[in-house]
Amino acid sequence: MSQDRAYQMCINPDCAATFSLTDVVFSCPKCGSLLDVRYEWERLAVPAKLDFFEHRWATKGLGAEGRLDFSGVWRFRELLPFAPAESVVTIGEGRTVLERNDRVGREIGMKPGGLYLQYEGLNPSGSFKDNGMTAAFTLARVLGRQRVACASTGNTSASVAMFAHKTDPEMQGIVFIGTGKIAYGKLSQALDYGALTLQVEGDFDACMRRVKEVADRLGIYLMNSMNPFRLEGQKAIMYRILEARGWEVPDWVIVPGGNLGNSSAFGKAFAELHALGLVPRIPRLAIINATGANTLYTLYEKQGVRWNGGRMTNAEKVGQLYDKFDQSGYKPHTIASAIEISRPVNLPKCLRALEVMNGVVREVSDEVILEHKAMVGRYGFGCEPASAASVAGLHVLRDEGVIGPSEQVVCILTGHELKDPDATVKYHTGVDMKSITPPAPRPTYGKYANNPIPVADNLAAICAALGEPAIEG
Repeated sequence: MSQDRAYQMCINPDCAATFSLTDVVFSCPKCGSLLDVRYEWERLAVPAKLDFFEHRWATKGLGAEGRLDFSGVWRFRELLPFAPAESVVTIGEGRTVLERNDRVGREIGMKPGGLYLQYEGLNPSGSFKDNGMTAAFTLARVLGRQRVACASTGNTSASVAMFAHKTDPEMQGIVFIGTGKIAYGKLSQALDYGALTLQVEGDFDACMRRVKEVADRLGIYLMNSMNPFRLEGQKAIMYRILEARGWEVPDWVIVPGGNLGNSSAFGKAFAELHALGLVPRIPRLAIINATGANTLYTLYEKQGVRWNGGRMTNAEKVGQLYDKFDQSGYKPHTIASAIEISRPVNLPKCLRALEVMNGVVREVSDEVILEHKAMVGRYGFGCEPASAASVAGLHVLRDEGVIGPSEQVVCILTGHELKDPDATVKYHTGVDMKSITPPAPRPTYGKYANNPIPVADNLAAICAALGEPAIEG
């Protein structure tokens, strides 16, 4: 990997200021725009075909090169060549599964072989965040940083806390979480992994504002997805999907929309692959908001905000919407806590990705999210609520006729089911596990609800509950 052939660049085409990799800047000091990691591809050894990467499965993690090959991110290191191999921080992230799921597909009108579920919840910390953290912590090691921080609705804090102590026993991970805005499964990880956890009186947007101020004031390295190296690692999700599909590009990629780092990374990945001649075409992108946190949907689908090559169309609508939030005291609200964000920091990069990938945006209600979460649980591996937004969004796009039944679709499941077990139990039993002890199950009416059946402690009652006659004798 060739650190001297990579740099940072402002995404504003009218500015395009450049910075070295070791310049710790998360927005352009000249115009305030976000930054990209860019590469001098013509000076780098890029494989002629993507199937070059297949041989690395055979190393089984042995030796210096094998350590990188074991990672589902660094196995593709020629496509994110910004750090020397010896600086890479990896814990085997990205060894995930792309599952063809005809049963879920049939439920939402897809023909057999049309729907694939990408299970990013199988990462070490249980979410897709590990793809980005391995890259961001690698850069932190290059910079010699000993304190890192993030604002989080849960998954980011878990990943930061885990990578901090894996990178260096002396490194301090600091996480900012909002009051009452984090699932216990995620909070438990941040606490267990030893992060200094600050619970701010406010929502995610308040935490994001404060962590940026603290990072600037105290020189703490910021680990949220406005850090461009985070997105470099998240590009690898697309590489693994292509790899699992025999390097065939799907027709659609569908992803939940929160802070919009994933969608931004996916657009960058395909723009680079296409420019390098490694893929013949670019798939379409669908980003799914929760109705209670639908900033992107409002701006893109309702108000016509577009990237337009970096000279945004209707750009003033963004500020107007945020001013309206401030004046009304609006706070996002959704069961899908991982995407409960009203001011996504990666909005400009996401708009660029929508342009690159000819994308659409939709919104789905909490009720619809929970129904599709239960569907995935019934017929798949299970996922956290935010992940199910992608499957729910596919259902909407199928009903609209935007996606055809024979198209090839990949839905990204961003987090493990056990990230938010309370939501699962409440769906099936109607009981809020955080407020009722002991639980007293009551009937629910969800299509996939699987309520426990109370039975007496005797054989006849148990047999009756199983639909069998009591055993005599």
